[in-house]
Amino acid sequence: QVQLVESGGGLVQAGDSLRLSCATSRRTFSTYAMGWFRQTPGKEREFVASISWAAASSYYADSVKGRFTISRDNAKNTMYLQMNSMRPEDTAVFYCAATSAGYYHTDPREWHYWGQGTQVTVSS
Repeated sequence: QVQLVESGGGLVQAGDSLRLSCATSRRTFSTYAMGWFRQTPGKEREFVASISWAAASSYYADSVKGRFTISRDNAKNTMYLQMNSMRPEDTAVFYCAATSAGYYHTDPREWHYWGQGTQVTVSS
């Protein structure tokens, strides 16, 4: 069973920074591309960012490009999402995901494993 565990969510003000973490098993981390998605009530899950298994490549949604940075530490089996210059529209439940398909897939249906989600709230 593949387990993904997010942490780091919380309440921040507009303009602040926050870092999310996603911990997983070593087997998952060494063979899968990893990514972050987010979802608000009544809306579909939305792609945020992804990173290849070797961290050689990453991909971002236009809405977060230049503000968010995805990274991974293979030695710690952990992926991160550094979020800067946060906006109220970033408020969502953020999910960590893993896939054996390419990191460039933005459709949630291409991602095989999911964490439980962590709430991020940005106040204006």
